Amino acid sequence: MKFDVSHPEILAVVRAALAEDIGPGDVTTELCVDAGRLAHGRFIAREPMTLAGVELLPLVYEAAGGQIEIDLLHSSGDAVAHGETLAEVRGEARRLLTCERVALNFLQRLSGVATLAHQFVERTAGTRCRILDTRKTTPGLRRLEKMAAAAGGAVNHRMGLYDAVLIKNNHIAAAGGVRAALDRALPAGRPVEIEVRTSAEIEQALAGGATRLLLDNFTPEEAAAEICFIAGRATVEISGGVTLDTVAAYAATGADFISSGAITHSARAVDINFRLELI
Repeated sequence: MKFDVSHPEILAVVRAALAEDIGPGDVTTELCVDAGRLAHGRFIAREPMTLAGVELLPLVYEAAGGQIEIDLLHSSGDAVAHGETLAEVRGEARRLLTCERVALNFLQRLSGVATLAHQFVERTAGTRCRILDTRKTTPGLRRLEKMAAAAGGAVNHRMGLYDAVLIKNNHIAAAGGVRAALDRALPAGRPVEIEVRTSAEIEQALAGGATRLLLDNFTPEEAAAEICFIAGRATVEISGGVTLDTVAAYAATGADFISSGAITHSARAVDINFRLELI
């Protein structure tokens, strides 16, 4: 999986993270470590994980200044075992120490997202269903977190409000109903998905020309019955309270997609360690 860090948003995020942490200077490192001392550091997995974001390391060290040699031993999307070295860095000890926390924060957070995404994907293996991420991301980190979700095997849903039409319950309320919302959206010529919460809304959406339905907060049994009724007239996404414990049951309903905000809003940061030795 290609983890593309070339987008200007990503460099801006990295620079902001460094500025937030370093401020006017790393006082501890400057007091304790002689200038010019060289060191070797290793990023080590402390638990099994799906890796994401390791490609950010060159960006972090470059943005912080100084000449650092970087050897990436794994790529985003790799399954990594406990104890494996993810990357090695060599250069000025002060620079390695100053960048340590920012580098780890990115690696731990993004690998946590990728690991959880992979767990969702694993539990739907053998079905036609694909796992989608959502817009429930950390402000400012959406592009990175969506790349991490993709590294774990999830499919990226819309990046923002600007690149897809998704009519949700509050849009329906504001428009005056399912049909009214569809009548306004469909003529725009964009692909349209609409959230439906009852059998009646499903019927209204299909009658109104909807070709993609988002079944929100149905039980697996209810979703299976509705998918049988829909009978291929629209693609179906299931959302709302889907967990690792329930995702397999939802995938077995015949749904085309399952979206889960938990992949990004509830992913646990994985345990990655940085070990430094003087050269």
